[in-house]
Amino acid sequence: MSFDPFNLGDLTRILKEIEETKEGLDPEILASWYNVIESEAKALCPTQELRDSIRIEQDPIFPMKFKVDMSRRAVPYFMQAIDKYLPEMPFATRLYFQKLQEIVIKKFAEEARKESID
Repeated sequence: MSFDPFNLGDLTRILKEIEETKEGLDPEILASWYNVIESEAKALCPTQELRDSIRIEQDPIFPMKFKVDMSRRAVPYFMQAIDKYLPEMPFATRLYFQKLQEIVIKKFAEEARKESID
């Protein structure tokens, strides 16, 4: 009698997770989540001025690159929108947007520090 540490169910599950990870970083999938988050963030904003300040553009040459531009006052709404949809995202996409949140927080803190110095 031999022992097989992987049964067919485990292998299928592992292969599915690997496939989902690859798909989660597809530029089209990222773009669709950016659209969802942008729409939600704009819906959360209390004023039209803040809604208009949120702009996300996908680079036509480098489709994995996105330019995220918004008013500092819109940042909390953008972060809320990301938080709302993180549980629904594939694993790799979720990691991508969590890293984006870290970058936005860091940038926000740097801007606040610069203002306090001036």
